[in-house]
Amino acid sequence: MKYWITLATLLLVAGCGDKTATDAAETTTEPEAQASAPADDAASADAMSPLQAALDAQPEEAQARYDQRHPGETLEFFGIEPGMTVMEGLPGGGWYTKILLPYLGSDGTVIGVDYALDMFPLFGFFSEERLEAKKTWTTDWVAQAEGWRGDHDASVEAFVFGSRDAGQFDGRADAVLMVRALHNLARFESEGGYLTAAMADAHAVLKSGGVLGVVQHEARAEMADEWAGGQNGYLKRDFVIAAAEAAGFEFVEASDINANPADQPTAEEFVWRLPPTLNGARDNPELRDAMVAIGESNRMTLKFVKP
Repeated sequence: MKYWITLATLLLVAGCGDKTATDAAETTTEPEAQASAPADDAASADAMSPLQAALDAQPEEAQARYDQRHPGETLEFFGIEPGMTVMEGLPGGGWYTKILLPYLGSDGTVIGVDYALDMFPLFGFFSEERLEAKKTWTTDWVAQAEGWRGDHDASVEAFVFGSRDAGQFDGRADAVLMVRALHNLARFESEGGYLTAAMADAHAVLKSGGVLGVVQHEARAEMADEWAGGQNGYLKRDFVIAAAEAAGFEFVEASDINANPADQPTAEEFVWRLPPTLNGARDNPELRDAMVAIGESNRMTLKFVKP
């Protein structure tokens, strides 16, 4: 009986039919078979990558957007790995931050960066209370992000574009992520050089060899430059590459990970007509269904490096 139990155990481990396992069963004692179990358990535990574990830990509403935002593939394309220090432009409510914190782990750091304080009034819709609250964003966002952290997650820091502490931040980051973060910087560039300043901050914070990863709503090349200046959410690929190169970055490669050919805006449309915002369509079921069918925006995914 002991023989057949041992034989069955080994056949299960080996895939039920491996001749080597069958031969080994004829000479393996019960203690030796039991000793192999911890190794098998360890292999199962290691089967899930840290990135997949971080993705699977997110709430259902976040995971529902994975098929359109492709966070796992995007982070892999940019070469983000555990232990890195990553600067994240416009982290907002933490959609990417909450993935990065457990993925980077206790040896990693997320540095959140928001718009310059004097840029917010240019939008024209921020209340005085919200503008006042932005003055303490660096401490407020860190406190908020601390609430997202687990015991073994990355640490968090913050600054605002154009006002970094060079002694604290320069030359520290392995990567900078600018995910849907460039259009408003470009939109107000002529009023304060905000895109130029943001790119300069990204370049300064990165180590030599560090990566700048951009995911940005992409305008078709034939669209008018004026329409594709950021106010509608879209920028042209050549414009983004030129802005990064002007800041000292080298373009490495592009990916179609976040491309959506169904997104074909007209000159009268903007990106926020699409999910998840659905601006102008929420109270129109037919239009809403049409926008949901298109999906999230067509996005360029560009990788740069700091020489």
